[in-house]
Amino acid sequence: MFRSIKQWCIGALSTLFVVGAFDSFAQVDGGALFKAKCATCHSPHKDGTGPKLFQVREKWASGGAKDGSIYEWVANFNAAAAADPYAAKVMATKPTNMNVFPELAGKQKDIDAIFDYIDAQPDPATAKAEGAAEGGASASGEIEEDGLSWVWILMGVVFVVIIMAVGGVRRQLRNATREQDGQSVNEDLSFGQEFKAWAWKYKRYVGLGGLVITLSLIVSLFLSLYSIGVLEDYQPSQPIEFPHDIHAGKNGIDCKYCHNSAIDGKTAGIPTVNVCMNCHKQINGNDAEQQEKIAKIYEAAGWDPVKQVYTGKTKEIIWNKVHVLPDHVYFNHQQHVVAGQVDCKQCHGDMTKMNQTAKVQPVAELNKIEGNVQLTKATLTMGWCIECHAEKEISSGSLDTKGSNYYNEIHNRLLKDKKMYNKFLEDKKITVKELGGWECAKCHY
Repeated sequence: MFRSIKQWCIGALSTLFVVGAFDSFAQVDGGALFKAKCATCHSPHKDGTGPKLFQVREKWASGGAKDGSIYEWVANFNAAAAADPYAAKVMATKPTNMNVFPELAGKQKDIDAIFDYIDAQPDPATAKAEGAAEGGASASGEIEEDGLSWVWILMGVVFVVIIMAVGGVRRQLRNATREQDGQSVNEDLSFGQEFKAWAWKYKRYVGLGGLVITLSLIVSLFLSLYSIGVLEDYQPSQPIEFPHDIHAGKNGIDCKYCHNSAIDGKTAGIPTVNVCMNCHKQINGNDAEQQEKIAKIYEAAGWDPVKQVYTGKTKEIIWNKVHVLPDHVYFNHQQHVVAGQVDCKQCHGDMTKMNQTAKVQPVAELNKIEGNVQLTKATLTMGWCIECHAEKEISSGSLDTKGSNYYNEIHNRLLKDKKMYNKFLEDKKITVKELGGWECAKCHY
């Protein structure tokens, strides 16, 4: 059937390769499912927006949950809570409800694959110190997103081999048939020449298919452009760990105490070491780990904690910027914090509950915070800003209720045009958009 033993070997190896590849694809990838559906709110060993999930099946079973209740919970927590008292009890433990995943309804195998993956993750509490220093997943407990998997590339190669092998078989069968019928056979034609002849014979269908493929590629290209510069979940490492939940949460330090330039300037700014030393002259940590971190502050400030004096030998701290806007975008913290009275959590999330270094919060996480304006566009994108400007209320009713000269001036100007003023108040609120917040020059140089 093939022209030589070499082609037979290639065909046999390709068949074995395909069988092995498809056997691996038949296995449910619990890790991929966890990252796609669960990792936003859950971690294996650490409570977050949702509870930790390590050995959650055993926890439900020992807690008295009904058989199969946890699988129904994953697909539709409302239905599970209505049918199982234990599920209703779990539902009451968190103020936020989990998402519904109807595509997992009845798919116990897929859900078990997720739980198997979670139970296989090492506990970061027992990770080695060097693992923590390297910032590995086992030390931080964070699940990193995979890039383009090599499996998909392998699949593409396998399909190309299959197509070429089938084309060779078809060619040999056609030639054998032509020989049997006494017709001439041209063995010198290459695959490319044969394809050209076939394409010319069916040029109408080939042209239509080519047009569809070309348009699909163009659309995909333009859609991919929307992802350029989108930095949701971006979380760079920092030279000194700063647990916001301890400072802003447990100790109740106001955000603007450390980021004081947010009140008076364009940027919120990084607190100087002197701001840190206001407290840490007296506070040097409760354990060895804390003392090691605070020692970096002393080194930067040139402070001798034993002699309680400044040595004059300082060391610069190189912080990594988290929120980066393009150069052509103008954003002023003072306008938002003072004039707009926007709470920090609207853009940065609830820092009182964040133990890790700051990151660009996904819009889905921001929407879970009580009091935040509900948005749909990706964080730090233009759509995110103008959507907020369209939804954010400046005032319900008279603008002078804000008690700000800034708004009093706008109010006075609007009063000169009663028709315009009444138009603004048709929906009983005045938004940033209605006061010019969608004008291009407001945000762009």
